[in-house]
Amino acid sequence: QLQLVESGGGLVQPGGSLRLSCVVSGFTLTSYSIHWFRQAPGKEREGVSCITRGGSTKYADSVKGRFTISRDNAKNTVYLQMNSLKPEDTAVYYCAAIGPQNMCVMTPGNMDYWGKGTLVTVSS
Repeated sequence: QLQLVESGGGLVQPGGSLRLSCVVSGFTLTSYSIHWFRQAPGKEREGVSCITRGGSTKYADSVKGRFTISRDNAKNTVYLQMNSLKPEDTAVYYCAAIGPQNMCVMTPGNMDYWGKGTLVTVSS
């Protein structure tokens, strides 16, 4: 059974850093493209970043230069390193998988599988 489990969320001050993890099971990272989405209260879910099956990456303009996506195939884990965090980054962060496309889609409705999310709160 395919499963994605996020962790690493928490409370951080503006300017701080967090690293989110998405552990996948039931499939390999070379067979699905993995995305990070986020949803703030009262807002629509939006794409943040993704890494394709082939290892290419993409970022939303709002996080470019601050967030970095990476993966460890041996650990079946995708990471989202978030630096220089801002209050507007506060949201529930979800990882999601789409296959077998070797491309970033960044549209929530196209994902095949979802994790349950992890809350990130940026506040002083």
